[in-house]
Amino acid sequence: MTKERKKYTPVEKANILIEAFPYIKRFYGKTIVIKFGGSAMINESLKESFALDIILMKYIGIAPVIVHGGGLKITEVMKKMGKEPNFIEGQRITDSETMDIVEMVLGGIVNKQIVALINHHGGRAIGLTGKDGQFIKAKKLNFKRLSEETGTPEIIDMGMVGEVESINPEIVKILKEGDFIPVIAPVGIGEHGETYNINADHVASRVASALHAEKLILLTDEVGIIGKDKSLLPTLNSKEVNNLIQKKVIKGGMLPKVAACLDALDSHVSKTHIIDGRVNHAILLEMFTDEGVGTEIIN
Repeated sequence: MTKERKKYTPVEKANILIEAFPYIKRFYGKTIVIKFGGSAMINESLKESFALDIILMKYIGIAPVIVHGGGLKITEVMKKMGKEPNFIEGQRITDSETMDIVEMVLGGIVNKQIVALINHHGGRAIGLTGKDGQFIKAKKLNFKRLSEETGTPEIIDMGMVGEVESINPEIVKILKEGDFIPVIAPVGIGEHGETYNINADHVASRVASALHAEKLILLTDEVGIIGKDKSLLPTLNSKEVNNLIQKKVIKGGMLPKVAACLDALDSHVSKTHIIDGRVNHAILLEMFTDEGVGTEIIN
């Protein structure tokens, strides 16, 4: 049975537009970097609402830039090829064979699907990876964690997992000036031409910083940051976030996301958001309504 769509009176529709108007005015001409990931990349309804949100933003004078993940699809393809994925603290261990799969999936499958989806609904998207025009220069990630046996830091070899060394913003600026929507796969290029798999949250943060974006928005499969009492924390500042990390309230897969937000705030980005991508039109709700659908992190 199809769920009946809520009907609004003309006055209710007008009030929705009035509520959105000051936000539209504030963000007109601004760059918004959005990390697309989680269930929003799998569920057909969520994928469609994401594409429509992005196109609407473009039509009202906002410049969206998309950085996407694709971890679930990578794992799916790896298993089909008889290769078992391994993770440490949410990071995929990436040997050379896995790197080939990552590059194929992110740059050759997922990126093209997102571009096609946006274009199908009337947008003008162009896909690129960090290797195009040396857009994302990367280096091997120096991954450290505390040894369970000694309690001292130890270096873990994650293979071809990288971190961003620098971003060349000119490529994205050219696409924006041409009225295109950039869709970026988080694959970088090393000093000697080697390919690196980079955490998409980290790439989104660095792209937002390089473009002096107004906002960084991370779509997740969480309602946002949850407090000790299990309730949503709608707004946090950097100091409060660090306190929650120290108290291990923020942990696991949320750690790289808040780290990305804090890094962006330290580098020209005005506000960051971790929102629930499982909600239809989550981006519009976060940007153009008073309540939002996640956690806003500010300086």
